[in-house]
Amino acid sequence: MNEIKGTTRAADRAHKSASLIDMATGASLSVGFVLLHRFTLFPFAAFVDCLRLAADEGDRSRQLRCHWTFMTSAGQEAVSSCGAAVSPCRTFQDPDEFDYIVVIGGVQDQQDRVDTTALAYLRQSAAAQVPLVGLCTGVFALIQAGLMKERRCCVSWYHHHDMVQRFPTIEPVADRLFIDDGDRITCAGGAAGADLAAYLVERHLGKAWAMKSLHIMQLDEGRTGVHPQPQPVVFGKVEDRLVRRSIALLEQHLGEAISMEVLAERVGTSRRNLERRFREVLGVGPQKFARDLRLRYGLWLLHYTGKSITEIGERCGFADTPHFSRHFRSAFGMTPSEMRKRASEPGGDKVDPFFLHVEGRPAL
Repeated sequence: MNEIKGTTRAADRAHKSASLIDMATGASLSVGFVLLHRFTLFPFAAFVDCLRLAADEGDRSRQLRCHWTFMTSAGQEAVSSCGAAVSPCRTFQDPDEFDYIVVIGGVQDQQDRVDTTALAYLRQSAAAQVPLVGLCTGVFALIQAGLMKERRCCVSWYHHHDMVQRFPTIEPVADRLFIDDGDRITCAGGAAGADLAAYLVERHLGKAWAMKSLHIMQLDEGRTGVHPQPQPVVFGKVEDRLVRRSIALLEQHLGEAISMEVLAERVGTSRRNLERRFREVLGVGPQKFARDLRLRYGLWLLHYTGKSITEIGERCGFADTPHFSRHFRSAFGMTPSEMRKRASEPGGDKVDPFFLHVEGRPAL
């Protein structure tokens, strides 16, 4: 019901904006940005640049079809987590000026200050029935404002563990790019900021304007909200460039079993040389390494998503559920269903979201 109401309100706002459009002074999509302390720059830049490119002809950057306003609690400049500052910013404006209000959070340090003025503004905006967008760690601010009760929220796999620890009653989703829940939209952040912005541009202005932005940004097309997040494979001390390239390819194809002949051809070597290099660097052959990587991805999905065991097996490239379960039990000492039950028990340990870590063998 919330999604239907939210979608209707968004459609009403889009219709109202479109009927008032004035190519000299007006806008058919208006977005207010709430920039919190040490906000993350990349998702913000990806989102606002998509609006900028859709707002005008060519690359002229006039706020015609789209309008955006940067806001902070006192109108001060907003300093990002990397130290770059955005200025000028305004104090918080009337929420009814905007079709969406996008809040962008920053580094999640529990000792970091809480912007109570910003949280109050988000509650005011929700009361005014303006759709709220939690971009990257902005979703933490929506939770702190009490605006995500009994709702799913999209979060990066990188911040999933933090959210579970800090807000155990919230249902985080870390296997997709964004969730549109009508009057609440949450996004994992990073490059997905551009995908979400294009999604909203298409809703209000049409697909042509969304594609114009994406193409200028060197993106082929916008990814949908259900598109999976890139998986958390973390490289350690793998210095062999051939092995690193192979791992990168395997990471991109976790949903399928690539033959070693194809893998060797893709990285420009022979199967024999590829197997030798993997054993020297990682201590296992590439085929076993690839299967173990897919199994570890399956373990991660069991802990951090609600997908069925059959879906997980398919997502990890196994022929069928018995095939997946057999290899899973061999690797982890219990079946997928036993692992999921254990993880759901009170006090049950969740797998570390950083456990998909790849590094070379220690020097002898």
